[in-house]
Amino acid sequence: MTTVATPHGADLTAPAPRHLIVTLFAMYARPENNWLSVASVVRLMEDLGVDGPSVRSSISRLKRKNILTSVRHDGQAGYSLSQPVLDTINDGDDRIFGRRRATLDDGWVIAVFSIPESERDKRHALRTALTRLGFGIAAPGVWIAPAVILDEVRKMLQRNEMEPYVSLFDHCVLTDDAAAKVASWWNLEELANQYTAFLDHYALLAQDISGEIGTRRAFVEYVPMLTTWRRLPYLDPGLPLEVLPEGWPGVDAAQLFSEIDASLQPRAREHVQSIVHIS
Repeated sequence: MTTVATPHGADLTAPAPRHLIVTLFAMYARPENNWLSVASVVRLMEDLGVDGPSVRSSISRLKRKNILTSVRHDGQAGYSLSQPVLDTINDGDDRIFGRRRATLDDGWVIAVFSIPESERDKRHALRTALTRLGFGIAAPGVWIAPAVILDEVRKMLQRNEMEPYVSLFDHCVLTDDAAAKVASWWNLEELANQYTAFLDHYALLAQDISGEIGTRRAFVEYVPMLTTWRRLPYLDPGLPLEVLPEGWPGVDAAQLFSEIDASLQPRAREHVQSIVHIS
């Protein structure tokens, strides 16, 4: 895995091949009945600078983790996203492409859970799931996030059959010193650094694509950018600006992402279609 130096000194980690593959399936397999042929994946990943052996190695890892499953269509070998991963990606579209930032008036959701020691695997799975949704830890077994993600939380608990272990308290109010509490529950410095690295790197791309560019280049630029971005709305679950440091870089980063997405997504899809329907 490589890093790219940015003007303000933060490093932007280049996405690993397996993460690029997940983006490919999230963006381009779903419209194709959740399936891409092996030939299509290899060809598209070659466009992204990843050779065939590395693609196959990454796919093997994704299969072992039950992210991808092998499926044949009309005699062609290919892969689909597993159903749990497909459900999670479907649920995540709004957060990635149209996330609403919370306000203090929206309140907070608090998740309190107690899982017996005999089921410690479920305890770990629940902690992982809450972390992926962007929850902060207020106290042992007490997790907090803006209430705007309440529906996401309920879907996650239902999908993972964890509802019996968790009590949700929604639209709670932080009565005093909310900014200090948020700063202790989330690593705002690290999050701000990641937003700044995204801005530093992709502001140059936004300038470079201001004119017309070809569909292949649109694809080559778009998929790594989207792969980098899609982590950030989960690290920051739409925290209210009222409790964030002044000049929070997440606002400008979200605007930049929206501009690049609007410019590149249609042309990138054209390139993918040209590959998928001839492979």
